[in-house]
Amino acid sequence: MEKSTIIFDGECNLCNGVVGWLLRETDLEIFNFVPFQSNQGQNLLEIHGFNTRELETVILLDDQGIHTLSDGFLKILAKIPTWYPFAIILSYIPRFVRDSIYKGAAKNRVRWFGKSQVCTVSIS
Repeated sequence: MEKSTIIFDGECNLCNGVVGWLLRETDLEIFNFVPFQSNQGQNLLEIHGFNTRELETVILLDDQGIHTLSDGFLKILAKIPTWYPFAIILSYIPRFVRDSIYKGAAKNRVRWFGKSQVCTVSIS
């Protein structure tokens, strides 16, 4: 099985916290974590048509495609066996409701949680 790639904001404390949690919760063979500020992140964003200056959503790249916003987060959770049932339950909430909450948190994440000078994973 090929690793799924998660592109995230390496300067966001909330994003780094979630990545740290995922690193503790998962087998290292499940995900490849790529900060969007890295060369690899910039290349992936450009290849897939995303803005390279800022990131407003987590991006999951897997064998089923590109997943963003709440769908991206729920698909990440679903890949972790202990969190799969939780992801399934949350998927019953209508997407427009989930995405509204996600977008609100994404818009305010730096104000609420601050900006980090150190990324959870090394930037190359």
